[in-house]
Amino acid sequence: MKKEVIIPKDGAPAAGPYSAAIKVGNFMFISGQGPFNPETNRIDDPENVKSQTKICMENIGRLLDAAGIGYENIVKTTVFLKNIKDFNKMNRVYRKFFKSEPPARSCVEVAKLPFDILVEIEAIAFIP
Repeated sequence: MKKEVIIPKDGAPAAGPYSAAIKVGNFMFISGQGPFNPETNRIDDPENVKSQTKICMENIGRLLDAAGIGYENIVKTTVFLKNIKDFNKMNRVYRKFFKSEPPARSCVEVAKLPFDILVEIEAIAFIP
């Protein structure tokens, strides 16, 4: 199977030696997306988990768009939260990106995230 790196036109560059997304066969593997504004490559609201969740999901959307698919194609996500007490706040934003049939998901609290962000989200999508 051929491996293809997916690069969005207007997304923030990867923050390390990895690809933001890889397409293999009919699947797309999206690396953990942080809340980085694609125009400034900065965190707009460092203390607001709802704002950060929205930007993470929008960054995932840019990668999906670059592959010609949408949020409805996501089959699995993993959400990493700095503080599990933010679970409900994150969910209020996250659910808006899925009209129906949300993907399978895991959500875990982690000791620390890069750049002191509050949330990071990775995804796997199916490409029909």
